[in-house]
Amino acid sequence: MTDVPFPNVPREDARQKVCGAPIFGADSPRPGLLHAALAVSTIPKGRILDIDTLAASATPGVRQVLTHQDLADLQLPGFLLGGYGFQNFQPLRSPDIAYRGQPIAVVVADTFEAATEAAALVRATYAAEAFCPTIDSPGVDIVDQADTPMGQFLTEPVAADADAAFAAAPIKVDIELKCPAQHQNPIELIATVAEWEGDTLIVHEGTQNAEGVRHGLARVLGIPAGQVEVISPFVGGGFGQKNSLQMQTALAAAASRRAGAPVKLVVPRTQLFQGASFRPASRHHVRLGADVSGTLLAAIHETDAQSSRIDFFPGEYAATSARLYGWSAFRGLHRLIRTDTQTPGFMRAPFEHPACFAMETAMDELAYAIGMDPVDLRLANDTILDPITKRPFSSRHAGTCLRRGAERFGWQARSAEPRSMRSADGSFVGWGVALGAYPGMMVSNVVRLTANSDGGVEIAMGAHEMGQGMRSVIAAVAGRKLRISPGAVTVVIGDTRAALQQPTAGSWGSASAALAIEAAADAMWKALAKLTPDGVVEGRSPSEILKAAARDSLDVETMVKPPGQPDDVFGLLRSGLVSRAGPVFDDCVSFSFIAHFVEVHVEPRLRRIRVPRVVSVADCGRVISPRTALSQVRGGVVWGIGAALREASETDPRYGGFLNADLAEYAIPVNADIGRIDVEFIDEPDGLLESGVKSLGEVSLCGVAPAIANAVFHATGRRLRELPIRIEHVM
Repeated sequence: MTDVPFPNVPREDARQKVCGAPIFGADSPRPGLLHAALAVSTIPKGRILDIDTLAASATPGVRQVLTHQDLADLQLPGFLLGGYGFQNFQPLRSPDIAYRGQPIAVVVADTFEAATEAAALVRATYAAEAFCPTIDSPGVDIVDQADTPMGQFLTEPVAADADAAFAAAPIKVDIELKCPAQHQNPIELIATVAEWEGDTLIVHEGTQNAEGVRHGLARVLGIPAGQVEVISPFVGGGFGQKNSLQMQTALAAAASRRAGAPVKLVVPRTQLFQGASFRPASRHHVRLGADVSGTLLAAIHETDAQSSRIDFFPGEYAATSARLYGWSAFRGLHRLIRTDTQTPGFMRAPFEHPACFAMETAMDELAYAIGMDPVDLRLANDTILDPITKRPFSSRHAGTCLRRGAERFGWQARSAEPRSMRSADGSFVGWGVALGAYPGMMVSNVVRLTANSDGGVEIAMGAHEMGQGMRSVIAAVAGRKLRISPGAVTVVIGDTRAALQQPTAGSWGSASAALAIEAAADAMWKALAKLTPDGVVEGRSPSEILKAAARDSLDVETMVKPPGQPDDVFGLLRSGLVSRAGPVFDDCVSFSFIAHFVEVHVEPRLRRIRVPRVVSVADCGRVISPRTALSQVRGGVVWGIGAALREASETDPRYGGFLNADLAEYAIPVNADIGRIDVEFIDEPDGLLESGVKSLGEVSLCGVAPAIANAVFHATGRRLRELPIRIEHVM
């Protein structure tokens, strides 16, 4: 691929979005559509002794009320890592209650209003059991991750003897930090429209993993995967919540089959909090040791993170913090705390955001302990070698991110002493910095590329459009490689009828798509060359070659896998299972990096915290779609502001479940909370990847929260080690 930067063109689906086109799964209009609603458990753990559905069934317009007595033949989906569901639990297959808010009945009616009214009339009698809703609840089970099945492929990062190095270090930081449970709140709720055509189940659903939903439904319903079609051309936000089979999908499918009509089931936001995945609460114990010059001698990062009784949800927190700097010695440890909730999940930067908060807060404390500028400390410990494997990074511009960010932010004007800077209105001013990291990942794909004599090109492949600009990336890469306008490219993704669908998650979307499209385009040029008398395609467009050969179209299909992945990844793809993402190099490690510089203002009396400006500089390899990449970083910064100052899912210790289960009480930033966000990209292609692309969507969130926390310390002199930071913490 040429090193010429990609132009800043509009996103491919912009007009559809702003015009409100019916492009999302629950918008699909089906003749004779029925509506479904869920009745949910009011206890956090136990068993249903009796369930009364008479009043619900008598509600005008109600077609059916289904309980565990009707759906006991449903099977378990398996947990995402080796299975298909966000948890290995399917409501309504038994009378067992695993968490508060678990569905206990599904009501199907002619209208949404009738279904909702009837669902509220379902009554159950329970045998309740003792429960542990939080990681601090008495009686929780704590297990070492290494002793679980996850420990077989998630090894703890270790380099040298970190404990001995820490004990001998002249300067030490030893702190504990807390991160709360949080919930994704995409604008599009989790929802399903299910319809049967004979023995074929057709599902319209906003999902990040259409193939996983397809195979998961087949397993739960006990039918061949060939009888399931999943269509998800657009997702109204996912952020990891929609990366697998949801709890409602099989219920909608089973209800549709019994009703003999299409069924729409939209899960309301309150039930989303209680029945979908979320970011687990976590505690972090970080120890740093350094010499008086600021050289890092040791780092230890131990994490206790929330899981469920249902599954072992794994943690990889230290895998990120280990890669931030050139530690002489490092040790990570992960423990899982099993609670009576639904299984947590992969919320944007699932481990990396808390890991960076923990480690970058500690780094700021170390800078003050040494008497060194926080930027200088980070630059002094930059590295070209991964401290765990001792291999070089495929590319690493973390130092450049810090230097450019400091210059653009005006860091040299910072007064180091806490509480030493004031704004014109008397507010305390704080400046903070933090680094973020996220692994550069790619996954396998199968692409079907069709070139037409009219100049158009159609690409069908495994990917999903969640608003991040996937179609724009695919069209941009295909347009450049095929020497046509991106506007001439039609992209078909999120549709199991068109191509095998690879999940879009883990920030591997753009890199994976670019790798696959480039390979498909190369295959197309080779196929086109065979249609020319001289085998030469330079200076000719695909349509010109097709017209000269009297061909209307030409199809090619390619299978592409990242470097270092075995061929059996295609078997996993065909079965809808998630493979460990590449690239896997024998001689290097791939990570993206970002530096965030933040200014906060803390009012002298009310102590409200404002973030008037942020400067973020990202090292994500080549930037294919500048406009959507810019939006990704700004969105990550906004999310980081929320994570630092607003967001926490509050658990009810008395009755289980989450208390602030709506957007009125789950505090998030609004427009008035957001100041200026300046974004810059290094835009240096990663030389070991043909596409030159590394991860961006998730790394953009990493480091924002600690930069804010560090700025709050600079403004107030109060070191805060728990998120979110609230007004009472700085009073």
